[in-house]
Order: sequence, then structure tokens, then C-alpha cells
Amino acid sequence: ILQKKYKLAWSYILEYENHFNPFDYRKNIILQWKSIADCYIEESVEIIKEAEKIQKLNIKTKDALHLACAKKHNIDCFITTDNKLVKTEIEGVKILNPVEFIRNMEEK
Repeated sequence: ILQKKYKLAWSYILEYENHFNPFDYRKNIILQWKSIADCYIEESVEIIKEAEKIQKLNIKTKDALHLACAKKHNIDCFITTDNKLVKTEIEGVKILNPVEFIRNMEEK
């Protein structure tokens, strides 16, 4: 990301969740990524509607909002450490854990 090989997206829901992070050190480190993000995804009616559809797959509200942001903005890869999300199939969203992401990128 820092070498501009990959782009980073930042979203309103990421900012919202990070705001409530109880660990100041982690919160501040995560917030630094906002300054190098290539785009900022704002809340929209389309994202809310998409999140409502995703929630029907038994996905929690905030996770559904993250995925809806990724889907509506054609994000190539959604990276998460949440094993439940990694096992979820969302049309138009490739969901990987960080290790899988690195393996995939090394193969290319």
C-alpha cells in the first residue's frame, strides 16, 4: 500500500468502529491508515440497502455495512481476520484473511 502497489479504501463504518476502540494505541495506529487511503466511502442509501440484504445471510450489522461498502465501490478484496466473514460468500466481494491475501499476491 505504501509503495502504491495496492490501494486502500477507508469507510465511514471503519471510522465509526475505530472511534470506539478501547485501546488508544491500536485506535491511533488504525487512524493513521486513513491518511494514506486512496478513497473514502461515505454512507449512502444504496450501501444501507445492500447491508440489509447482506444481514439476511446472518451477518452482523456493522460487518454487513463493511461488506456493502466494499461491494458498492467494487473493492477487489475485503481483508478480515473474522473467520465467519471469510467463509461467507457475497457476490461481487472477494473476502480473504491477511495470510490468504499475501499468498494470492505472491502467486501473481
